[in-house]
Amino acid sequence: MKLVIAADHAGFPLKEDVRAYLETKGHEVVDLGAFNGNEPDDYPDFAEKVGEAILAGVSKKGILICGSGVGVCVAANKIPGIRAGMCHDTYSAHQGVEHDDMNVVVFGARIIGSALAYELADSFLAAKFISNEERFTRRYNKVLAIEAKYQCGDGSASKA
Repeated sequence: MKLVIAADHAGFPLKEDVRAYLETKGHEVVDLGAFNGNEPDDYPDFAEKVGEAILAGVSKKGILICGSGVGVCVAANKIPGIRAGMCHDTYSAHQGVEHDDMNVVVFGARIIGSALAYELADSFLAAKFISNEERFTRRYNKVLAIEAKYQCGDGSASKA
């Protein structure tokens, strides 16, 4: 599978571990930065890179990492079409895809270690949205309606 991955400076070491692990499993991993953990940077920049790459068709799924996971999760979910979920357990990592069509999994590098991150990435990437289950598609369509309600063509919330 082809996927995109990014992290800020706080998530850089875990990103490197996860990227290397996924490559050994045969996945094509497009690394969108950060490329070192020594320079200060801003997590929204990496959330936007992953979101834009998914919307551009580079891949269908992505992984984002920052210190807690919260920042990149909040930022990524501002991008229409991105459904990011912070997952620190394997159930959420696959259930978020199966029930909610989550396309970005988020990890907190200061919360989990590499071994758990590998398990979470495997669960996330193996999962498929259960589109033939009416309750999941009904709920998914409601989420899309909320997204559309608050977005204008320019990406703002302006009613103009």
